[in-house]
This record gives sequence, C-alpha cells and structure tokens, in this order.
Amino acid sequence: MNKILVANRGEIAIRVMRTAKKMGIKTVAVFSEADRNAPHVRFADEAVCLGPPPSNQSYLLGDKIIKVALDLDVDGIHPGYGFLSENADFAEAVEKNGLIFIGPKSHAIRVMGSKLAAKEAVKKYDIPMVPGIEEAITDVDKAHKIAKEIGFPILIKASAGGGGKGMRIVDREENLESQMTRAISEATSAFGDGSVFIEKYVTSPRHIEIQVMADTHGNILHFFERECSIQRRHQKVVEEAPSSILTPELRNEMGIAATKVAKACDYVGAGTVEFLMDADHKFYFLEMNTRLQVEHPVSELITGVDLVELQIKVARDEVLPFEQEDLKINGHAMELRVYAEDPLNDFLPSVGRLKRYRLPAGEGIRVDNGFEEGMDIPIYYDPMLAKLITYGKTREESIALMTKAIEAYEVEGVQTTLPFGAFVMQHEAFRSGNFDTHFVKDYYAPKMIQQAKEQEARIAALAVLQRYFGDQKQLKLPTN
Repeated sequence: MNKILVANRGEIAIRVMRTAKKMGIKTVAVFSEADRNAPHVRFADEAVCLGPPPSNQSYLLGDKIIKVALDLDVDGIHPGYGFLSENADFAEAVEKNGLIFIGPKSHAIRVMGSKLAAKEAVKKYDIPMVPGIEEAITDVDKAHKIAKEIGFPILIKASAGGGGKGMRIVDREENLESQMTRAISEATSAFGDGSVFIEKYVTSPRHIEIQVMADTHGNILHFFERECSIQRRHQKVVEEAPSSILTPELRNEMGIAATKVAKACDYVGAGTVEFLMDADHKFYFLEMNTRLQVEHPVSELITGVDLVELQIKVARDEVLPFEQEDLKINGHAMELRVYAEDPLNDFLPSVGRLKRYRLPAGEGIRVDNGFEEGMDIPIYYDPMLAKLITYGKTREESIALMTKAIEAYEVEGVQTTLPFGAFVMQHEAFRSGNFDTHFVKDYYAPKMIQQAKEQEARIAALAVLQRYFGDQKQLKLPTN
C-alpha cells in the first residue's frame, strides 16, 4: 500500500495521515469548498476539492471519492469516522473498484448497522442483552402491548440509527403514544427509516465500550475498555480508559464478550462493542460501531498501540503482531471532546471565527486538532474542534493534567466545551467514580460555570488592582 486517500476532514483526517506518513505511505486529502484552507488539506501530499460545503455535495459523494482515488492511483481509502465510515454500499463499491477499504467488510457493516440484525447475530453467542422485542415496529398499539410485558420505564430506539437520534425514554404508559410518534418522525428524518425497537430502560446506566481489532486470519483481540458515561444529548463528551469500576474478572468477561460479537459478523479491522452496565455491574450488549471511534486515543495511550497503524496492516492482509496476553493496561488516559458549543446555552453550536486559538502542550498532553487561529467554524459539519487527551500513571494524575491542559487551552471567538470539561474534572461524583450517564442531568447547571467564570474575573481584577497599588507605592518611595 503506497498511497491512501482519507475520505474525511478535520482532526481525524490529520490523525490518519500522520500514521500513514510514519509508515512511508503517501496521502490524499479530499475537501469541500468550505475546507479549502483547512490544515488537513495542507498536511496531505495531494488534495482534491469534492464540491460545495454541504456534506451531501462533498464528503458524502462516494462515487466521486472513488473516482478521485482511481485517478490518483490510490491503493486504499480510510473513511475515518462519520460521513461514509459506516456506509456498507460505499465499502462494497470501494472493493468492487479494486481498492482497499481500510475498515470492515460490507457484510459486517450491514449487520451491525441494524440494531435488531446485530442482536440476532450475537444471540447464539450468549451475549447478555437488555430485555426487549426482537423486531422493529412502527405500530403504537403493538408498542403498548410490549411495554406492558417488559414493564416501564422503557427505551424507544431507532433501528437504523445512532447518536441519540430517534431515542426516547418513556416512564409512564400515558406518554408512550406521543413519544413513539416523535421517535418515529425523528428516525425517519435522520435515517430514512422510522422503525424502532423497544427495550427495558436500564436505570443508572454506565456506558462502557470495548475496543476490538480483528485480522483476516481469524485473530480477534480486545484492547480493554473505555468509560464513556459523561454525555449530553446521548452523545459522549468525556471518555477515559480504563474504567474506574471494572474488576480484572469483569474486564476479562466483557473483553471476551466483545470478541464474540466481532466473531458473530466475521469482523475485520478496528471496531468498538458498546455495553450498558447497570447499578449491579451487570452488562448488556448495546451495539457495535464498525469504525474507528472518536475516543480511540485513550486506548492507544494505555496499551502503547497505534490503532490506525494496525488498521492499515490488517487491510494489507497482515497478521496482528501480538496476542491477547501481550496486551497490558499501563496508566490512565482521559479525553475531552472540544466542541464549538456553548455549555451555558444547552450545548448549542457556537459559530464564529477563531480569533485566538492556542493549544496546550507538555508531557502527558496530546491534542488531536483540526483547526488553527483565524479559521471560521463551518456550520455544515460536526462542531468538534479537537480532542484534548491527557495521560498519567494514575486516574488522579490524568485528571489533574486535564485540568491544567484545559486552563492552558486558549480559545476566543467561539464558545467551547472546555469550561464544561473543567467542571467535570472538579466534580466529586466524577472524581470518586460514582457517576452514570445521567451526570449532566443530575449535577450540571449552566449557572455553575457562569459563577466560576465570574469568580475568576473577580480574582483577576483583584490581582490587577493589587499590582496597581503596589506600583503606586513603589513610585512614592523616597530616594537617597
């Protein structure tokens, strides 16, 4: 493999290119007109414009991306995450055109892309699953019947989707019809498929996922777990590895379960098996993400493995270079997704120009970044600017380093999730490890960040005032 096209943008495009260059592989970037001057375009050896800013006129044009790859004698296409990364038709088309898709086979993407098909595939492997129905429905009357059988609260979830879209928690029967209608409408709009399935809602859930990697020679490894319970709108903001609540026995049990899920769909490449864990530390299969995850750096740091390098080697038909017993957890890693969102205004996107943008640096600090000072934040794409990752010998050290890195991260022109990250790192529930996916609902209020900002402003003003009076006093001292 001599040349790779990265069918993505921003930090993940640069992340993949960095490893490719380390391996002596040339890179091709694709970009929309909105990203013409983006860092990932300059970082690549070659770059081609796909079209106007909207993703359906640029980054989602699979046929055009394949044509670019063929015209430039590309060997493989890495999809990153988002966009076409979990599009089975695109993966299939890449292979049919004689190119290597650096990801799983289309069959695995299709199976795991449907939550119901995924559950059906893993059923014979005795993977624990949340009680619920085995079919997708749109019938409200049928939903009433099922809900009564499994008991409230229940979770309505889009069969074809993810990212919290088409998802509703229903705690009382009288709310079922309205929430069902909303879930179907949202799922239809987001995925073109309004079917949903219903399952028992796990109270006080933790969201824990297992990183897996499989080669074409039948080897499947897991790279331990990531704790992803700090979320807003069912989407992750803070991730860490390892989890603070898993025992070695439970970690091993979940790891084995994850490799069985991968085996159930003949998986190849990097993937993530997601589980819900209840208050009694019982875990249930949730879904499999058939791509590299946003939060993969924390797994890389605790295992010392470059997951993108392994993806490329597996795509080249190489055997995984180690066995499960060779993998050990070393230290603790923390990641904050730095979104251009306003944590004081329900995390709504914050659009503007990065008037000042300076990244933290130092030992144990990693920033996977896709922006630079002076750039505008496009309204067309996910608002993530970068991923701030810290690594320490212990969880406490990683948290302390994250707090320090957040303070050193300078952003002016847009609001970001940095203040929220600082709030999380300082909160006793997070520091103690006693939290779940309801952290934001249970503990966070925008006024807390506002109060912290006002306190910082008061301290800064007092410091300036003290310095001023000190200077005045020195000026008035008599001279000899």
